[in-house]
Amino acid sequence: MNAVPRLKPYAGPILLSYGFRPFFLLGAIYAGLAVLAWLPIFQGELQLRTAFGAIDWHVHEMLYGYLPAVVTGFLLTAIPNWTGRLPIQGAPLLVLVVLWLAGRVAVTLSAEIGWLTAAVIDAGFLTLLIGAIGREIIAGKNWRNLRVVAVVALLLVGNIAFHIESHFSGNADYGIRIGIAAMVLLISVIGGRVVPSFTRNWLVRENPGRLPAPMGNIDLSVIAFSAAALALWVFRPVGPDTAAALGAAGLAQLLRLARWAGDRTVRDRLVLILHVGYAFVPLGFLLSSAAAFGLILPSAAVHAWTVGAAGTMTLAVMTRASLGHTGHALVASAMTQVLYAAVVIAALSRISASLFPDWSGVLLHLTVLAWCVAFFGFSLSFGPLLIGTKRRAAIVH
Repeated sequence: MNAVPRLKPYAGPILLSYGFRPFFLLGAIYAGLAVLAWLPIFQGELQLRTAFGAIDWHVHEMLYGYLPAVVTGFLLTAIPNWTGRLPIQGAPLLVLVVLWLAGRVAVTLSAEIGWLTAAVIDAGFLTLLIGAIGREIIAGKNWRNLRVVAVVALLLVGNIAFHIESHFSGNADYGIRIGIAAMVLLISVIGGRVVPSFTRNWLVRENPGRLPAPMGNIDLSVIAFSAAALALWVFRPVGPDTAAALGAAGLAQLLRLARWAGDRTVRDRLVLILHVGYAFVPLGFLLSSAAAFGLILPSAAVHAWTVGAAGTMTLAVMTRASLGHTGHALVASAMTQVLYAAVVIAALSRISASLFPDWSGVLLHLTVLAWCVAFFGFSLSFGPLLIGTKRRAAIVH
């Protein structure tokens, strides 16, 4: 995301002046709370009034609760730069925030209010978001970014399928896999733009030499092949053909990542963490290939994508955007680097818990601890920037 366009005259709360402010802050707080509650819920020590089973509630609130919040914050901030149009702020932004919060409450209390009511409220947020970002992209004639709208629409389809499937069959296997597939494609599409772009900008300025390969046919082919492999996985997660497709997609994604010169970014943690986060995408494909062959538990691959790719990439984007769009220097402080280390530890420990079941108890507790450090830490460290109570450090020109 580059320099933001001039804002409309706005005298309301600074929290509602730009989309990244409320959604990054609330999303991070909710990510911590939802995972902190997960182990007591899973162990039967805490009960929610939700129509979902314990595992389905946890998965839903990560895929369709936390993730859409951060995606919304990113898109409402990036789209004005893509289109040249003014950002959504004030009352319209507040409506989106309230609807997202209403969805979290509705899902948690769905046993009380009814599954259909909860589904309508919950799906209403992504529906409104798609309408808002679609209107902005079309009005700005920014046609190439309609693919982002299409992937967010896939996330909405997965959310609706999740509610219907869970109610009528007692589980949400397809809804979960559709959501994960949409998430991986979002990271592939958006990450494929921001990772090489930010890497190139830093290398040109600080470390001249080999630069990331520009976006081209190789990238588009990798995304298309990954989409096909994920579609096969959604409908047939086990089998040699699925395993082969997922394995090939993983190797292709690894090749794509290698073209972005991430090995040359060690000195800039804000850039390096983007490469580390994206590395969990090919890892997830390779682990899912092994799971499709029946060699490991599928949860190892699922958490490589969710905790690893989504957790690390969203935290990386939130920290960078929060600094850049509040006028602070794009430098990873010691605290920010602790947050990065924590989310990577959370990802590796959660993957390991699936690979080494005998150690799962300890590893799951480590995962929860590290995840909470990462996201509660973001809330405490970056919250003052987002609500406007911390002054600028150094303006980036």
